Amino acid sequence: MQRTTLLKWVTGVAEGLLAIPIAGGAFVISTGWMALLVMFILHAITLVISIKDSKFSSGSIVGMIASFLGAIPILGWMLHTAAALVLLIDAGQETGKAKQKTNK
Repeated sequence: MQRTTLLKWVTGVAEGLLAIPIAGGAFVISTGWMALLVMFILHAITLVISIKDSKFSSGSIVGMIASFLGAIPILGWMLHTAAALVLLIDAGQETGKAKQKTNK
């Protein structure tokens, strides 16, 4: 598995956990909003690495926006959900393509 795909899986799952309505919000607040900063940094790293690997990811940009605006309750939930979906779908497609290459 390529590093870009792995980072998309990790950030996608993390965004999915933050998108859980009450639990995600409670986790963000309990960390003093540091969870949002960590996710912003992870998304930035994922974006830079995916650009280097020529696999641009719009999910990382949505994730960065979600991390920036995540303190706004309903908007943060919607953005975390959108980022998780985009990242997980993208990672799943890349994993599928990699499996097809190895089967040939």
